Amino acid sequence: MPIVLSHPFDDDELHEECGIFGVTGVQDAANFVALGLHALQHRGQEAGGIVSYDQAAGFSEARRFGYVRDNFTKASLMETLPGSLAIGHVRYSTAGSKGTTAIRDVQPLFAEFAMGGCAIAHNGNLTNAVALREELIRHGSIFQSGSDTECIIHLMARSIQKTIPERIKDALRRVEGAFSVVAMTRSKLIGVRDALGVRPLMLGRVGETGWVLASETCALDIIGATFEREVEPGEMVICTEEGVESFFPFQRVKPRFCVFEYVYFSRPDSVIGGQSVYETRRRIGEELAKEAPVEADLVCPVPDSGTPAAIGFSQQSGIPYAMGIIRNQYMGRTFIEPTEQIRNMGVRLKLNVNRAIVQGKRVVLVDDSVVRGTTSQKIRDMIMDAGAAEVHFRIASPPTMWPCFYGVDTPDRSKLIAARMSEEEIREFIGVDSLKFVSLDGLYRACGAEEGRDPRAPRFCDACFSGEYPVRPSDMIDTGFKLKVVA
Repeated sequence: MPIVLSHPFDDDELHEECGIFGVTGVQDAANFVALGLHALQHRGQEAGGIVSYDQAAGFSEARRFGYVRDNFTKASLMETLPGSLAIGHVRYSTAGSKGTTAIRDVQPLFAEFAMGGCAIAHNGNLTNAVALREELIRHGSIFQSGSDTECIIHLMARSIQKTIPERIKDALRRVEGAFSVVAMTRSKLIGVRDALGVRPLMLGRVGETGWVLASETCALDIIGATFEREVEPGEMVICTEEGVESFFPFQRVKPRFCVFEYVYFSRPDSVIGGQSVYETRRRIGEELAKEAPVEADLVCPVPDSGTPAAIGFSQQSGIPYAMGIIRNQYMGRTFIEPTEQIRNMGVRLKLNVNRAIVQGKRVVLVDDSVVRGTTSQKIRDMIMDAGAAEVHFRIASPPTMWPCFYGVDTPDRSKLIAARMSEEEIREFIGVDSLKFVSLDGLYRACGAEEGRDPRAPRFCDACFSGEYPVRPSDMIDTGFKLKVVA
């Protein structure tokens, strides 16, 4: 999938690539999907799509670049998506630029099979998509998009199974990597998670006969749905007005949920694995304060993702919490052309220092992660320009040293600052008085593993920190560095 920088100043952040949502058993299902996608907008801001089914109109679809609010709130568009069953998708992508991204890459993807139509949307990344694509093309498949998700469609087409759910099972047994999938037929809403459960998928109920599938619980909240449970790793659920059927079509393995969902990707008002994302981030801040104490006057978050950890750091350390940096909430992603002069303004267009608060103070800045280090450097300059006496960085994740192959937009390893520099070298590069990352054990403790990380059986996928990959990224074997695969 081609990558688009969601904003000219966001290239120093990691992006989750997709959010998925589906609903059945409600009137005007596409409107529910639009609301759900709006709640999942943080998971993908490049484009979105909705497919619906109505008995009279059949399958209808709409795909648009840009925000959900700018496209799927228009009555003229939503009226073209009738029916009581619909699924949707918001996306980032993984390579290229918006100039080369085609609307046909925007999900959900749709195909007509002998037994009827099927739409499918996917969160994650298939690590053997290149090999599958080459094999399928050799056998006559004609691809219409650059999306790895299209491999699933072609594998379904080649299956000899008699029903679409069985063909989905067949197809997903051939793929490797991370996937949470929502799909729909004329009468069924289908959800599937890979055996490791790397990406989240929630099951909810709405009304008397309605069912919902969503990447996060916050998307259930927006439509007033009741959270039932998470779709389990390796599980397929089939939702109809009669109820939910459950199957486990894959070999059972020990789950490895993505720990970065807790650190950054998921919204803080979501609940994952029975844990509040907000509370987990707050506990990460407490762990940071225990592991890396510092004498200071103020604890300030780098908004917005650093806020819960900063609160935890303040509560544990006793150092007062303050909003030393204010985020401009109304900056549109295309509000001005990214000329070189504007690029040089960089982070100042998004963030502004609360000068009256930080002047003359020793400030602890708490952020969720450091990727390239350039944004941290600019924030430090802003704080010092505002008159701070000292600047100390505390990072609510371990050093990001390895790329992700399971659905996260990660720079090449050579561009990850922690892959090239020690902690002390990063401190010098950013120019702060001190810098500390939370340890991997501290992160695990904050996520509920009291003994920290068990190196023999890690509870999470933490490959971006540890370099230990739970699934071999087959398409990436020529990466220039040795991959350690730990099943």
